Amino acid sequence: MSSLIWLVLLSCSTLVISTTNASHDNASHGKSIFILAGQSNMAGRGGIKRGMWDRYVPPECQSSPKVLRLNANHKWEKARPPLHHDIDYLKTCGIGPGLAFANSVLKKNVSIGDIGLVPCAIGGTQISEWRRGGPLYKQLLSRAHAALQGGGVIRAILWYQGESDTRSQEDAKLYKTRLEKFFTDIRSDLKLPELPIIQVALASAEGPYLNEIRKAQLEIDLPNVKCVDAKGMKIGYDGLHLSTDGEVHVGQMMADAYVQFMG
Repeated sequence: MSSLIWLVLLSCSTLVISTTNASHDNASHGKSIFILAGQSNMAGRGGIKRGMWDRYVPPECQSSPKVLRLNANHKWEKARPPLHHDIDYLKTCGIGPGLAFANSVLKKNVSIGDIGLVPCAIGGTQISEWRRGGPLYKQLLSRAHAALQGGGVIRAILWYQGESDTRSQEDAKLYKTRLEKFFTDIRSDLKLPELPIIQVALASAEGPYLNEIRKAQLEIDLPNVKCVDAKGMKIGYDGLHLSTDGEVHVGQMMADAYVQFMG
């Protein structure tokens, strides 16, 4: 694609973003779009053992005609687990929190219309890899722009990340600053300065600095950012990833947090 065509498309996408807002009054005019980002527990590892998904889909994660996902080719399709199978494609994906979140929101009888989920999470990634200008950041923006092409409103970012940053004391020390900058930058580039963000405080870690990362997550003090705590959720056989039940519970907690934004 030529740089001229890309600039035209980007300008059109930016126009769509800047001329819509997060008001729920116009939900019927298009999809309510939610961006799913972070690392493996957002991508979904529920039901995975020895590198294979058991293919069990809990009732809370069943498909609905009102819930779509944006696939890797930027096309909308009916959302079915695993939501991230063609995004986090180097790893085996299973049940994540996305569908439990969407179905829970729909059950709350809020005026939201159809839901469009935009998977962007990549397993094993650190917060520094999500910095502005990096490949993951650019991919998130590109997929957000693509999601808006058929109409709709970006309602929130759902963020679950940090396990990889527990390996290094230096990364743990810088985590809060880096996370706040990521949230601020992505809102700025989406031209949605008050976009709700729902993040998850870790339940598990790859390294010894779990408490430091959790403290940073729980102390984020930005407007319209809510944190749900995964501590105590059931962990899978590998000691790192949430079980299917844990993923479902986190998705439901994120739905509860989102409804609070609407209140």
